[in-house]
Amino acid sequence: MKFCWCTISVKNIEKSIRFYQDIVGLTLGRRFQAGPGVEICFMGEGETKLELVCEQKYSIPTGVGVSLGFEVKAVEDMLDFLREKEIEPSSGPFQPNPHIKFFFIEDPDGYSVQFVENV
Repeated sequence: MKFCWCTISVKNIEKSIRFYQDIVGLTLGRRFQAGPGVEICFMGEGETKLELVCEQKYSIPTGVGVSLGFEVKAVEDMLDFLREKEIEPSSGPFQPNPHIKFFFIEDPDGYSVQFVENV
């Protein structure tokens, strides 16, 4: 079995696309209308794919109980990059053992985004 993607509901698809492109570094793949008031786009390539669904008709809760993790080469470099964009961590950085460092930020819809360095 192969994992295909993770789907999250977003309120503003343009804002979410910019976040996942500019901050996380995912590329914009397919983008399409999936019915009246529903737009879908896929971010990322290879085995890292994220599906963003923006449905104007329904108020779907966002940001609850979901955390997306992305590996980075160096936590400190990512923190510096985010501070240049005026984004502060929502928690961390943490180093629970000598082999891993990580911290969290929130995306535009309140989803927890974790950046992880394997030391």
